Amino acid sequence: MNLIQSTPLDELIRSPWVLGPAVFVLWMAFFHLVKVVGIRALHRVAARTAWTWDDVLISAISTPLLIVVAAGGLVVFGRILPLAPEGDRAFDVMFAAALALALVLFVDRLCHGLLDRLSKKTPILQGTRGLIQGIVRGIIIALGLLIFLDSIGISITPILASLGIGSLAVALALKDTLANLFAGIHMIVDKPIEPGQFIRLEGGQEGIVNRVSWRSTWIRMPNNSVVVVPNSKLAESVITNYALPDAEFEFPVEVGVHYDSDLEEVERVTLEVAREVMHSVEGGVRGAEPRVRFHTFADSSVNLRVLLRAADYDSGPRLRHEFIKRLQRRYRREGIVIPYPIRTLDIPPDSAADPRLEALAGPDDGPGTGASGTGAN
Repeated sequence: MNLIQSTPLDELIRSPWVLGPAVFVLWMAFFHLVKVVGIRALHRVAARTAWTWDDVLISAISTPLLIVVAAGGLVVFGRILPLAPEGDRAFDVMFAAALALALVLFVDRLCHGLLDRLSKKTPILQGTRGLIQGIVRGIIIALGLLIFLDSIGISITPILASLGIGSLAVALALKDTLANLFAGIHMIVDKPIEPGQFIRLEGGQEGIVNRVSWRSTWIRMPNNSVVVVPNSKLAESVITNYALPDAEFEFPVEVGVHYDSDLEEVERVTLEVAREVMHSVEGGVRGAEPRVRFHTFADSSVNLRVLLRAADYDSGPRLRHEFIKRLQRRYRREGIVIPYPIRTLDIPPDSAADPRLEALAGPDDGPGTGASGTGAN
């Protein structure tokens, strides 16, 4: 029986210190090629779908997948080498660290992509995106570290207990700040207000929302000053949002005409003026139809309400201004009277002997005659 003589080259090739690195290089080359081909195929599939979130998922998984491939190659490399138990333990720790790092990177990139997409659709989120991303990243890193410690056999129960006590102390110290933060998150999710909208608060302040940040909301008042309202107080306040459900705003104008007026004629003339104002004045809604409603027999006039529609709340005062000027001019041309407030005192003739009525009548009024007086309220 012939025995095959092993040469030094054969022994070198069969050496674990040569075989291990070679297997590691081949492992990385093969699985990196598989990863590249797989990612490209996923991109082609995602391009044919209407769902946009798959692009975020594919972008988030690329680098963590390479880390997982490298971690697997390290494990194979460590198993080939004739290491002591301490060496095998070191490779196991590196493998656990690599998996934890890959998980942290994947979740962080996924959340970053989701925030980018949401901030483009939600203007309010743009002001708080940095803060939210920092908080989410801190939570992800903390969870990844706890997973790594637990995977290598270190008990995380004392750490969790310490974190609970520390979180309670921080929450008590930052109570007002956290209240504003969560109120800001509530407004971002619920969207009761957004920048550019005209709102009125329960306390009477009104204006256009300039910015909604994580701590406060800035409102520009009509006199061009800015009111800064903490989010916690804003969330508890009753808010009137004139931009919801849409930006168009219907506002009333009160008018009073004389009792002798022809109300059909008054309605016709008023509607003509309202249509003209809404069609010609900037900010009016041309396709909308104004409305006229008589509603009160007042002391000196028959009162009506004219309802005009503006493109937004800011255009309302301008439309009202033009409508009142044109309506008065048209009423004068048509002979429609807007009366002054008048009170008339009628005294029956048989009551003129009463000294108190004579005093009211005046020295020029004789007995047996009626006295009347007029005056503005």
